[in-house]
Amino acid sequence: MELMETIRRRRAVREYTDEPVGEDQLRALIGAAVQAPSAMNQQCWSFCVVRDAALLAQISDEAKTYMLRTTPAGLIPHHLEEMLGAASFHIFYHAPAMIVISATMAGAWAPIDCTLAAENLMLAACDAGLGSCWIGFAQGWLGTPEGKAALGLPDDYTPIAPIIVGHPKAEPPVVPRGDPEIRWA
Repeated sequence: MELMETIRRRRAVREYTDEPVGEDQLRALIGAAVQAPSAMNQQCWSFCVVRDAALLAQISDEAKTYMLRTTPAGLIPHHLEEMLGAASFHIFYHAPAMIVISATMAGAWAPIDCTLAAENLMLAACDAGLGSCWIGFAQGWLGTPEGKAALGLPDDYTPIAPIIVGHPKAEPPVVPRGDPEIRWA
């Protein structure tokens, strides 16, 4: 697949088959992620792979509760509040795997470096015929002491990018993009 085709085809996937993602495939995605640029080549990222369905369900429940409890009233749109409050809603969409990219050090550039690695990972997943989705709903709880403990992360790590990965049930449609605003100086 050509790079520009992969960039155009990559979409957030929220429906997955039950087929597991193999360890070799997950390692290949992480291998692509670490090719991302990083400030001063510090490569201050760590990858935690979660494939245990019970742990994913526990994190989903904890993250929903945390988000509803800690977000100031009125800041969560009503439809999202209802979705997060539904016991049946699984924030990871029952994907068979999640890769959490965490910053291993503090600093202004570490979250950006992890985000660059995340985009490489998601593009590599698309190129391999896999689906992926960055799950923002999980970020808050994963950053708590309890969330870090669930992942076995050191206290000084900061979870940045919880990305689910799996075999998509269907290829998501291409979403039209508007013309970019470009300013020439």
